[in-house]
Amino acid sequence: LLRKSKPFWCILGDHHIWSTVLRVPITFPPDKFYGAELSAMCVPDLLGTQGTFTLFTTRPMGGRFKEGGTRVELRKNGHGFEASLEGPPNSLVAGEPALAIPLSIRADQGRARINVSGHRHTLEMGKLSDWITLTFPAAPLIKVSGICRMLVTEMDEHVSLYVTPINIDPEKPAMPISHPSYYSTYLAKKIGQYSTLGLAEDTWALNEGVIDDGTFLQQAYDIDAERERMFFAGLDKLRRGSLVCVFDATDRIQHMFWRYLDPTHPAGRGRETAEHRDAIEQLYLHNDALVGRVMARVKDGDVLMVLSDHGFNSFRRGVNLNSWLHANGYLTLQPGADGCAEWLRDVDWSRTRAYALGLTGMFLNVKGREAQGIVEPGEGAAQLRQELVARLSGLADEEAAAVGITEAFETRALYSGPYLQNAPDLLIGYNAGYRTSWDCATGVVAGPVFEDNLKAWSGDHCIDPRQVPGVLFCNRPIESTDPALIDIAPTALHLFGIEPPAYMEGKVLMATASLRHAGATL
Repeated sequence: LLRKSKPFWCILGDHHIWSTVLRVPITFPPDKFYGAELSAMCVPDLLGTQGTFTLFTTRPMGGRFKEGGTRVELRKNGHGFEASLEGPPNSLVAGEPALAIPLSIRADQGRARINVSGHRHTLEMGKLSDWITLTFPAAPLIKVSGICRMLVTEMDEHVSLYVTPINIDPEKPAMPISHPSYYSTYLAKKIGQYSTLGLAEDTWALNEGVIDDGTFLQQAYDIDAERERMFFAGLDKLRRGSLVCVFDATDRIQHMFWRYLDPTHPAGRGRETAEHRDAIEQLYLHNDALVGRVMARVKDGDVLMVLSDHGFNSFRRGVNLNSWLHANGYLTLQPGADGCAEWLRDVDWSRTRAYALGLTGMFLNVKGREAQGIVEPGEGAAQLRQELVARLSGLADEEAAAVGITEAFETRALYSGPYLQNAPDLLIGYNAGYRTSWDCATGVVAGPVFEDNLKAWSGDHCIDPRQVPGVLFCNRPIESTDPALIDIAPTALHLFGIEPPAYMEGKVLMATASLRHAGATL
Protein backbone atom coordinates (compact mmCIF):
# COMPACT_ATOMS: atom_id res chain seq x y z
CA LEU A 1 0.00 0.00 0.00
CA LEU A 2 3.05 2.29 0.16
CA ARG A 3 3.50 2.07 -3.60
CA LYS A 4 2.59 5.51 -4.93
CA SER A 5 3.56 5.69 -8.60
CA LYS A 6 1.74 4.28 -11.62
CA PRO A 7 3.18 1.10 -13.17
CA PHE A 8 3.78 1.20 -16.90
CA TRP A 9 0.81 -1.08 -17.62
CA CYS A 10 -1.55 1.50 -16.13
CA ILE A 11 -0.03 4.19 -18.36
CA LEU A 12 -0.39 1.90 -21.36
CA GLY A 13 -4.00 1.37 -20.32
CA ASP A 14 -4.56 5.14 -20.30
CA HIS A 15 -3.68 4.96 -24.02
CA HIS A 16 -6.02 2.00 -24.50
CA ILE A 17 -3.19 -0.51 -24.86
CA TRP A 18 -3.95 -3.81 -23.18
CA SER A 19 -1.67 -5.50 -20.61
CA THR A 20 -1.91 -8.88 -18.92
CA VAL A 21 0.07 -8.85 -15.66
CA LEU A 22 0.63 -12.15 -13.90
CA ARG A 23 1.99 -12.47 -10.37
CA VAL A 24 4.19 -9.38 -10.28
CA PRO A 25 5.20 -8.52 -6.67
CA ILE A 26 3.55 -5.58 -4.93
CA THR A 27 0.35 -5.73 -6.98
CA PHE A 28 -2.04 -6.31 -4.09
CA PRO A 29 -4.62 -4.87 -3.98
CA PRO A 30 -4.80 -5.32 -7.77
CA ASP A 31 -4.46 -2.30 -10.03
CA LYS A 32 -7.52 -1.08 -11.88
CA PHE A 33 -6.61 -0.41 -15.50
CA TYR A 34 -7.30 -1.44 -19.08
CA GLY A 35 -6.05 -4.99 -18.79
CA ALA A 36 -6.02 -8.06 -16.56
CA GLU A 37 -3.93 -8.67 -13.46
CA LEU A 38 -3.43 -11.49 -10.99
CA SER A 39 -1.85 -10.22 -7.78
CA ALA A 40 1.25 -11.74 -6.21
CA MET A 41 3.58 -11.00 -3.28
CA CYS A 42 1.62 -9.51 -0.36
CA VAL A 43 -1.54 -11.49 -1.16
CA PRO A 44 -2.41 -13.08 2.21
CA ASP A 45 -3.61 -16.57 2.92
CA LEU A 46 -7.19 -17.13 4.05
CA LEU A 47 -6.16 -16.47 7.66
CA GLY A 48 -4.88 -13.02 6.72
CA THR A 49 -1.20 -13.93 7.23
CA GLN A 50 1.64 -14.18 4.73
CA GLY A 51 1.51 -17.96 4.93
CA THR A 52 0.73 -20.08 8.00
CA PHE A 53 1.09 -23.83 7.56
CA THR A 54 -0.38 -26.37 10.00
CA LEU A 55 1.10 -29.59 11.34
CA PHE A 56 -1.45 -31.99 12.79
CA THR A 57 0.41 -34.51 14.92
CA THR A 58 0.12 -37.07 17.70
CA ARG A 59 3.58 -36.12 18.93
CA PRO A 60 3.92 -34.15 22.18
CA MET A 61 3.00 -30.56 21.50
CA GLY A 62 5.64 -27.85 21.39
CA GLY A 63 3.47 -24.81 20.70
CA ARG A 64 3.84 -22.57 17.65
CA PHE A 65 6.76 -22.89 15.30
CA LYS A 66 9.11 -19.94 15.30
CA GLU A 67 8.42 -19.40 11.61
CA GLY A 68 5.01 -19.32 10.01
CA GLY A 69 3.36 -22.44 11.35
CA THR A 70 1.18 -23.96 14.08
CA ARG A 71 1.00 -27.40 15.67
CA VAL A 72 -2.40 -28.95 16.32
CA GLU A 73 -2.91 -32.09 18.39
CA LEU A 74 -4.49 -35.09 16.70
CA ARG A 75 -6.91 -36.69 19.18
CA LYS A 76 -7.61 -40.43 19.16
CA ASN A 77 -11.06 -41.26 17.85
CA GLY A 78 -11.86 -44.97 17.47
CA HIS A 79 -9.54 -46.32 14.78
CA GLY A 80 -8.35 -42.89 13.70
CA PHE A 81 -7.70 -39.34 14.83
CA GLU A 82 -9.54 -36.05 14.67
CA ALA A 83 -8.87 -32.33 15.04
CA SER A 84 -10.17 -28.95 13.93
CA LEU A 85 -8.71 -27.00 11.03
CA GLU A 86 -8.88 -23.27 11.71
CA GLY A 87 -9.85 -20.82 9.03
CA PRO A 88 -10.27 -17.03 8.94
CA PRO A 89 -11.89 -14.90 11.66
CA ASN A 90 -15.67 -14.79 11.44
CA SER A 91 -16.44 -11.08 11.12
CA LEU A 92 -20.16 -11.82 11.38
CA VAL A 93 -19.87 -12.89 15.03
CA ALA A 94 -18.95 -10.74 18.04
CA GLY A 95 -15.30 -11.13 18.92
CA GLU A 96 -14.56 -12.54 15.45
CA PRO A 97 -13.71 -16.10 16.54
CA ALA A 98 -11.86 -18.24 14.02
CA LEU A 99 -13.96 -20.34 11.70
CA ALA A 100 -13.14 -24.04 12.02
CA ILE A 101 -14.05 -27.28 10.31
CA PRO A 102 -13.59 -30.85 11.58
CA LEU A 103 -10.85 -32.99 10.10
CA SER A 104 -10.36 -36.71 10.62
CA ILE A 105 -7.58 -39.03 9.53
CA ARG A 106 -7.35 -42.79 9.47
CA ALA A 107 -3.99 -44.31 8.54
CA ASP A 108 -3.59 -47.86 7.29
CA GLN A 109 -1.00 -49.71 5.14
CA GLY A 110 0.85 -46.70 3.80
CA ARG A 111 -2.27 -44.70 3.01
CA ALA A 112 -4.32 -42.21 4.94
CA ARG A 113 -7.98 -41.35 4.48
CA ILE A 114 -8.69 -37.72 5.23
CA ASN A 115 -12.24 -36.49 5.76
CA VAL A 116 -12.68 -32.73 5.58
CA SER A 117 -15.42 -30.40 4.27
CA GLY A 118 -17.65 -33.36 3.51
CA HIS A 119 -15.18 -35.06 1.18
CA ARG A 120 -12.81 -38.00 1.56
CA HIS A 121 -9.27 -37.83 0.21
CA THR A 122 -6.84 -40.75 0.09
CA LEU A 123 -3.21 -39.75 0.56
CA GLU A 124 -0.12 -41.86 0.06
CA MET A 125 2.60 -41.53 2.64
CA GLY A 126 5.08 -38.81 1.66
CA LYS A 127 3.16 -37.59 -1.41
CA LEU A 128 1.60 -34.15 -1.71
CA SER A 129 -2.09 -34.16 -2.50
CA ASP A 130 -3.62 -32.13 -5.29
CA TRP A 131 -5.44 -28.96 -4.31
CA ILE A 132 -8.18 -29.68 -1.77
CA THR A 133 -11.12 -27.29 -1.44
CA LEU A 134 -12.08 -26.28 2.10
CA THR A 135 -15.44 -24.72 2.92
CA PHE A 136 -15.91 -22.79 6.17
CA PRO A 137 -19.57 -22.07 7.08
CA ALA A 138 -19.75 -18.51 8.43
CA ALA A 139 -23.53 -18.04 8.68
CA PRO A 140 -26.65 -19.46 7.04
CA LEU A 141 -26.08 -19.37 3.28
CA ILE A 142 -22.63 -17.77 3.76
CA LYS A 143 -19.50 -19.86 3.22
CA VAL A 144 -15.84 -18.98 2.86
CA SER A 145 -13.79 -21.08 0.46
CA GLY A 146 -10.06 -21.83 0.50
CA ILE A 147 -7.70 -24.37 -1.00
CA CYS A 148 -4.75 -26.25 0.42
CA ARG A 149 -2.53 -29.25 -0.19
CA MET A 150 -1.85 -31.99 2.35
CA LEU A 151 1.00 -34.40 3.04
CA VAL A 152 1.20 -37.31 5.49
CA THR A 153 4.73 -37.07 6.89
CA GLU A 154 4.56 -40.05 9.27
CA MET A 155 2.09 -42.80 10.10
CA ASP A 156 3.85 -45.40 12.24
CA GLU A 157 4.23 -44.90 15.99
CA HIS A 158 3.04 -41.35 15.44
CA VAL A 159 0.82 -39.79 12.79
CA SER A 160 1.53 -36.35 11.37
CA LEU A 161 -0.24 -34.43 8.61
CA TYR A 162 1.19 -31.28 7.01
CA VAL A 163 -1.30 -28.78 5.58
CA THR A 164 -0.04 -25.94 3.42
CA PRO A 165 -1.18 -22.39 4.14
CA ILE A 166 -4.84 -22.14 3.14
CA ASN A 167 -4.80 -20.17 -0.10
CA ILE A 168 -7.63 -17.90 -1.14
CA ASP A 169 -9.70 -19.97 -3.56
CA PRO A 170 -9.15 -18.37 -6.99
CA GLU A 171 -12.49 -19.73 -8.17
CA LYS A 172 -14.40 -18.19 -5.24
CA PRO A 173 -12.05 -15.54 -3.83
CA ALA A 174 -12.87 -14.22 -0.36
CA MET A 175 -11.34 -10.88 -1.38
CA PRO A 176 -10.30 -9.37 -4.72
CA ILE A 177 -6.99 -10.86 -5.87
CA SER A 178 -7.32 -9.96 -9.54
CA HIS A 179 -8.55 -7.31 -11.92
CA PRO A 180 -11.17 -7.63 -13.16
CA SER A 181 -12.39 -9.43 -10.03
CA TYR A 182 -13.59 -12.38 -12.12
CA TYR A 183 -10.19 -12.84 -13.79
CA SER A 184 -8.95 -15.23 -11.08
CA THR A 185 -12.09 -17.33 -11.62
CA TYR A 186 -11.57 -17.28 -15.39
CA LEU A 187 -8.00 -18.53 -14.94
CA ALA A 188 -9.13 -21.32 -12.60
CA LYS A 189 -11.68 -22.46 -15.17
CA LYS A 190 -9.03 -22.24 -17.89
CA ILE A 191 -6.05 -23.95 -16.22
CA GLY A 192 -7.42 -25.54 -13.02
CA GLN A 193 -6.85 -24.60 -9.38
CA TYR A 194 -3.65 -22.71 -8.61
CA SER A 195 -1.81 -21.09 -5.72
CA THR A 196 -2.76 -17.52 -4.86
CA LEU A 197 -0.63 -16.84 -1.76
CA GLY A 198 1.91 -14.08 -2.38
CA LEU A 199 4.87 -16.26 -1.32
CA ALA A 200 3.36 -19.47 -2.57
CA GLU A 201 6.24 -21.90 -1.95
CA ASP A 202 6.34 -22.90 1.73
CA THR A 203 9.88 -21.88 2.64
CA TRP A 204 8.95 -21.69 6.33
CA ALA A 205 7.88 -25.33 6.49
CA LEU A 206 11.23 -26.37 4.99
CA ASN A 207 13.12 -24.11 7.40
CA GLU A 208 11.31 -25.80 10.29
CA GLY A 209 11.98 -29.30 8.97
CA VAL A 210 8.27 -30.08 8.62
CA ILE A 211 8.73 -30.91 4.93
CA ASP A 212 11.87 -32.18 3.22
CA ASP A 213 13.82 -30.96 0.21
CA GLY A 214 12.03 -33.26 -2.22
CA THR A 215 8.59 -32.06 -1.13
CA PHE A 216 9.63 -28.43 -1.44
CA LEU A 217 10.98 -29.01 -4.93
CA GLN A 218 7.75 -30.68 -6.00
CA GLN A 219 5.77 -27.78 -4.60
CA ALA A 220 7.96 -25.25 -6.42
CA TYR A 221 7.79 -27.07 -9.75
CA ASP A 222 4.02 -27.56 -9.47
CA ILE A 223 3.58 -23.83 -8.91
CA ASP A 224 5.92 -23.14 -11.82
CA ALA A 225 3.74 -25.36 -14.04
CA GLU A 226 0.66 -23.39 -12.96
CA ARG A 227 2.45 -20.17 -13.86
CA GLU A 228 3.43 -21.47 -17.28
CA ARG A 229 -0.17 -22.41 -18.05
CA MET A 230 -1.26 -18.90 -17.04
CA PHE A 231 1.43 -17.35 -19.20
CA PHE A 232 0.57 -19.23 -22.36
CA ALA A 233 -3.16 -18.69 -21.77
CA GLY A 234 -2.39 -14.96 -21.72
CA LEU A 235 -0.13 -15.18 -24.75
CA ASP A 236 -2.77 -17.04 -26.75
CA LYS A 237 -5.23 -14.17 -26.18
CA LEU A 238 -2.83 -11.28 -26.75
CA ARG A 239 -3.01 -9.55 -30.12
CA ARG A 240 -1.60 -6.15 -29.23
CA GLY A 241 -0.18 -4.96 -25.94
CA SER A 242 2.07 -6.29 -23.21
CA LEU A 243 2.28 -9.49 -21.21
CA VAL A 244 4.24 -9.58 -17.96
CA CYS A 245 4.72 -12.74 -15.92
CA VAL A 246 6.94 -13.52 -12.94
CA PHE A 247 8.29 -17.05 -12.49
CA ASP A 248 9.27 -17.46 -8.85
CA ALA A 249 11.04 -20.81 -8.82
CA THR A 250 14.50 -19.41 -9.58
CA ASP A 251 14.20 -17.23 -6.48
CA ARG A 252 12.70 -19.78 -4.11
CA ILE A 253 14.90 -22.74 -5.04
CA GLN A 254 18.09 -20.68 -4.84
CA HIS A 255 17.05 -19.36 -1.43
CA MET A 256 16.53 -22.89 -0.11
CA PHE A 257 19.16 -24.95 -1.99
CA TRP A 258 22.24 -22.72 -2.08
CA ARG A 259 23.71 -24.90 0.71
CA TYR A 260 24.19 -27.55 -1.97
CA LEU A 261 26.46 -25.17 -3.92
CA ASP A 262 28.43 -23.91 -0.91
CA PRO A 263 30.38 -26.70 0.82
CA THR A 264 31.28 -24.33 3.66
CA HIS A 265 27.66 -23.46 4.50
CA PRO A 266 26.82 -24.38 8.13
CA ALA A 267 23.30 -25.46 7.16
CA GLY A 268 24.75 -28.00 4.74
CA ARG A 269 26.35 -30.27 7.27
CA GLY A 270 24.49 -33.56 7.14
CA ARG A 271 21.22 -32.24 5.61
CA GLU A 272 22.00 -32.61 1.91
CA THR A 273 21.39 -35.63 -0.27
CA ALA A 274 23.01 -36.48 -3.58
CA GLU A 275 19.55 -36.53 -5.16
CA HIS A 276 19.24 -32.74 -4.96
CA ARG A 277 22.83 -31.57 -5.34
CA ASP A 278 22.13 -30.15 -8.82
CA ALA A 279 18.70 -28.69 -8.02
CA ILE A 280 19.68 -25.14 -9.01
CA GLU A 281 21.37 -26.19 -12.24
CA GLN A 282 18.38 -28.33 -13.20
CA LEU A 283 16.07 -25.40 -12.54
CA TYR A 284 18.00 -23.17 -14.93
CA LEU A 285 17.89 -25.88 -17.61
CA HIS A 286 14.14 -26.11 -17.01
CA ASN A 287 13.68 -22.35 -17.37
CA ASP A 288 15.96 -22.20 -20.40
CA ALA A 289 13.63 -24.67 -22.11
CA LEU A 290 10.70 -22.41 -21.21
CA VAL A 291 12.44 -19.46 -22.86
CA GLY A 292 12.87 -21.62 -25.95
CA ARG A 293 9.16 -22.41 -26.05
CA VAL A 294 8.34 -18.72 -25.75
CA MET A 295 10.80 -17.76 -28.48
CA ALA A 296 9.15 -20.27 -30.77
CA ARG A 297 5.84 -18.43 -30.30
CA VAL A 298 7.14 -14.88 -30.65
CA LYS A 299 6.11 -13.22 -33.91
CA ASP A 300 7.95 -10.75 -36.08
CA GLY A 301 7.84 -7.34 -34.43
CA ASP A 302 7.39 -8.70 -30.90
CA VAL A 303 9.87 -7.80 -28.19
CA LEU A 304 10.83 -10.46 -25.66
CA MET A 305 12.64 -9.55 -22.45
CA VAL A 306 13.79 -12.08 -19.86
CA LEU A 307 15.10 -10.42 -16.72
CA SER A 308 15.75 -10.83 -13.04
CA ASP A 309 15.69 -8.09 -10.44
CA HIS A 310 18.72 -9.54 -8.61
CA GLY A 311 21.18 -12.40 -8.52
CA PHE A 312 22.09 -14.70 -5.63
CA ASN A 313 24.88 -15.48 -3.22
CA SER A 314 25.50 -17.60 -0.16
CA PHE A 315 24.02 -16.66 3.23
CA ARG A 316 26.38 -18.34 5.69
CA ARG A 317 26.47 -15.81 8.51
CA GLY A 318 23.87 -13.44 9.96
CA VAL A 319 24.65 -9.94 11.25
CA ASN A 320 22.63 -8.47 14.09
CA LEU A 321 23.07 -4.74 13.65
CA ASN A 322 20.93 -3.99 16.70
CA SER A 323 23.34 -6.02 18.80
CA TRP A 324 26.23 -4.02 17.29
CA LEU A 325 24.43 -0.72 17.91
CA HIS A 326 23.80 -1.76 21.52
CA ALA A 327 27.40 -2.80 22.10
CA ASN A 328 28.68 0.48 20.63
CA GLY A 329 26.40 2.84 22.54
CA TYR A 330 23.98 3.83 19.80
CA LEU A 331 21.04 1.79 21.13
CA THR A 332 20.01 1.40 24.79
CA LEU A 333 17.68 -1.13 26.40
CA GLN A 334 15.04 -0.35 28.97
CA PRO A 335 16.08 -1.03 32.59
CA GLY A 336 15.81 -4.77 33.28
CA ALA A 337 15.19 -5.71 29.63
CA ASP A 338 17.30 -8.45 28.02
CA GLY A 339 16.75 -7.46 24.38
CA CYS A 340 15.00 -10.72 23.46
CA ALA A 341 11.65 -9.13 22.60
CA GLU A 342 10.79 -8.76 18.93
CA TRP A 343 10.00 -5.53 17.10
CA LEU A 344 12.35 -3.45 19.30
CA ARG A 345 9.97 -3.62 22.26
CA ASP A 346 12.90 -3.66 24.71
CA VAL A 347 14.46 -0.45 23.40
CA ASP A 348 14.71 2.69 25.54
CA TRP A 349 13.96 5.29 22.90
CA SER A 350 14.89 8.20 25.16
CA ARG A 351 18.53 7.05 24.93
CA THR A 352 18.66 5.41 21.49
CA ARG A 353 20.12 7.16 18.44
CA ALA A 354 19.89 4.42 15.79
CA TYR A 355 18.15 1.10 15.17
CA ALA A 356 17.82 -1.54 12.46
CA LEU A 357 14.67 -3.18 11.14
CA GLY A 358 14.00 -5.24 8.04
CA LEU A 359 16.67 -6.73 5.78
CA THR A 360 19.01 -3.90 4.78
CA GLY A 361 17.88 -0.70 6.48
CA MET A 362 19.22 1.30 9.42
CA PHE A 363 17.28 4.26 10.79
CA LEU A 364 18.19 7.19 12.99
CA ASN A 365 15.86 8.01 15.86
CA VAL A 366 15.21 11.49 14.50
CA LYS A 367 13.34 14.09 16.54
CA GLY A 368 10.07 15.04 14.85
CA ARG A 369 10.06 11.94 12.62
CA GLU A 370 10.16 9.03 15.07
CA ALA A 371 7.60 9.12 17.85
CA GLN A 372 10.28 9.44 20.54
CA GLY A 373 13.13 10.82 18.45
CA ILE A 374 16.21 12.33 20.09
CA VAL A 375 18.58 12.94 17.15
CA GLU A 376 18.46 16.53 15.94
CA PRO A 377 17.54 16.73 12.26
CA GLY A 378 19.89 18.54 9.92
CA GLU A 379 23.55 18.74 10.89
CA GLY A 380 23.20 16.45 13.91
CA ALA A 381 21.65 13.67 11.86
CA ALA A 382 24.14 14.19 9.02
CA GLN A 383 27.11 13.79 11.37
CA LEU A 384 25.64 10.61 12.88
CA ARG A 385 25.01 9.13 9.42
CA GLN A 386 28.61 9.81 8.40
CA GLU A 387 29.92 8.32 11.63
CA LEU A 388 27.90 5.14 11.18
CA VAL A 389 28.94 4.80 7.53
CA ALA A 390 32.60 5.04 8.52
CA ARG A 391 32.31 2.51 11.35
CA LEU A 392 30.13 -0.04 9.53
CA SER A 393 31.93 -0.03 6.18
CA GLY A 394 34.43 -2.89 6.30
CA LEU A 395 33.01 -4.27 9.56
CA ALA A 396 35.03 -7.41 10.35
CA ASP A 397 33.73 -10.78 11.45
CA GLU A 398 36.76 -11.73 13.54
CA GLU A 399 35.54 -15.26 14.28
CA ALA A 400 35.37 -16.06 10.57
CA ALA A 401 38.36 -13.84 9.65
CA ALA A 402 36.26 -12.10 7.00
CA VAL A 403 34.57 -8.80 6.22
CA GLY A 404 30.84 -8.89 6.96
CA ILE A 405 29.86 -5.49 5.52
CA THR A 406 31.58 -4.15 2.44
CA GLU A 407 30.02 -0.68 2.59
CA ALA A 408 27.22 1.26 4.23
CA PHE A 409 25.43 3.80 2.02
CA GLU A 410 23.63 7.02 2.87
CA THR A 411 20.28 6.84 1.08
CA ARG A 412 20.31 10.61 0.59
CA ALA A 413 23.33 10.15 -1.66
CA LEU A 414 21.58 7.45 -3.69
CA TYR A 415 17.99 8.58 -4.06
CA SER A 416 15.83 11.67 -4.42
CA GLY A 417 12.15 12.42 -4.67
CA PRO A 418 9.11 13.09 -2.50
CA TYR A 419 9.22 9.75 -0.65
CA LEU A 420 12.84 9.84 0.47
CA GLN A 421 11.72 10.59 4.03
CA ASN A 422 10.20 7.09 4.20
CA ALA A 423 13.50 5.42 3.32
CA PRO A 424 16.04 4.11 5.82
CA ASP A 425 18.83 6.56 6.61
CA LEU A 426 21.43 3.93 5.71
CA LEU A 427 21.44 0.90 3.45
CA ILE A 428 23.82 -1.85 4.52
CA GLY A 429 25.86 -3.51 1.78
CA TYR A 430 26.60 -6.94 3.21
CA ASN A 431 29.49 -8.94 1.83
CA ALA A 432 28.99 -12.23 0.00
CA GLY A 433 28.16 -14.88 2.59
CA TYR A 434 26.47 -12.41 4.96
CA ARG A 435 23.02 -10.95 5.50
CA THR A 436 20.89 -9.44 8.25
CA SER A 437 20.40 -12.12 10.88
CA TRP A 438 16.96 -13.61 11.40
CA ASP A 439 16.69 -11.96 14.82
CA CYS A 440 17.78 -8.54 13.60
CA ALA A 441 15.18 -8.60 10.83
CA THR A 442 12.45 -8.81 13.49
CA GLY A 443 13.91 -6.23 15.86
CA VAL A 444 15.62 -8.49 18.41
CA VAL A 445 18.63 -6.87 20.10
CA ALA A 446 20.00 -9.79 22.12
CA GLY A 447 22.60 -12.23 20.83
CA PRO A 448 25.96 -12.06 19.08
CA VAL A 449 26.70 -9.61 16.30
CA PHE A 450 27.75 -12.47 13.97
CA GLU A 451 26.29 -15.97 14.00
CA ASP A 452 25.95 -18.97 11.71
CA ASN A 453 22.83 -19.30 9.57
CA LEU A 454 21.60 -22.86 10.19
CA LYS A 455 18.38 -22.66 8.21
CA ALA A 456 17.62 -24.28 4.88
CA TRP A 457 17.15 -20.70 3.61
CA SER A 458 20.82 -20.61 2.69
CA GLY A 459 21.07 -18.22 -0.26
CA ASP A 460 20.07 -14.57 -0.46
CA HIS A 461 20.31 -11.32 -2.39
CA CYS A 462 19.62 -8.62 0.25
CA ILE A 463 23.29 -7.66 0.28
CA ASP A 464 25.63 -5.23 -1.47
CA PRO A 465 23.96 -5.04 -4.91
CA ARG A 466 27.34 -5.21 -6.62
CA GLN A 467 27.59 -8.80 -5.35
CA VAL A 468 24.26 -9.90 -6.88
CA PRO A 469 23.64 -8.23 -10.25
CA GLY A 470 20.51 -9.19 -12.13
CA VAL A 471 20.43 -10.33 -15.75
CA LEU A 472 18.64 -9.13 -18.88
CA PHE A 473 18.19 -10.97 -22.17
CA CYS A 474 16.34 -9.41 -25.09
CA ASN A 475 15.61 -10.33 -28.69
CA ARG A 476 16.38 -6.73 -29.72
CA PRO A 477 19.72 -4.92 -29.40
CA ILE A 478 20.10 -3.07 -26.08
CA GLU A 479 21.72 0.33 -26.50
CA SER A 480 23.13 0.48 -22.99
CA THR A 481 26.10 -1.10 -21.25
CA ASP A 482 24.50 -0.90 -17.83
CA PRO A 483 20.76 -1.61 -18.10
CA ALA A 484 18.84 -1.40 -14.82
CA LEU A 485 15.47 -2.55 -13.58
CA ILE A 486 14.10 1.01 -13.57
CA ASP A 487 14.77 1.17 -17.32
CA ILE A 488 12.09 -1.40 -18.17
CA ALA A 489 9.08 0.88 -17.62
CA PRO A 490 10.22 3.77 -19.86
CA THR A 491 11.40 1.25 -22.46
CA ALA A 492 8.00 -0.46 -22.52
CA LEU A 493 6.25 2.89 -22.99
CA HIS A 494 8.69 3.92 -25.71
CA LEU A 495 8.06 0.70 -27.64
CA PHE A 496 4.40 1.68 -27.91
CA GLY A 497 5.21 5.25 -28.94
CA ILE A 498 4.41 6.79 -25.55
CA GLU A 499 6.70 9.41 -24.03
CA PRO A 500 7.75 8.28 -20.50
CA PRO A 501 6.55 10.75 -17.84
CA ALA A 502 9.18 13.02 -16.33
CA TYR A 503 9.09 11.33 -12.94
CA MET A 504 10.42 8.05 -14.37
CA GLU A 505 14.13 7.93 -13.57
CA GLY A 506 15.01 5.07 -15.93
CA LYS A 507 16.29 5.40 -19.48
CA VAL A 508 15.00 3.91 -22.73
CA LEU A 509 17.10 0.86 -23.58
CA MET A 510 16.52 0.73 -27.32
CA ALA A 511 15.74 3.09 -30.15
CA THR A 512 13.72 0.47 -31.99
CA ALA A 513 10.68 1.61 -33.93
CA SER A 514 7.61 1.55 -31.75
CA LEU A 515 5.05 -1.25 -31.57
CA ARG A 516 2.07 1.08 -31.70
CA HIS A 517 0.27 -1.06 -34.23
CA ALA A 518 1.43 -4.59 -33.44
CA GLY A 519 3.45 -6.76 -31.15
CA ALA A 520 3.85 -7.67 -27.53
CA THR A 521 6.27 -6.76 -24.80
CA LEU A 522 6.87 -9.76 -22.54
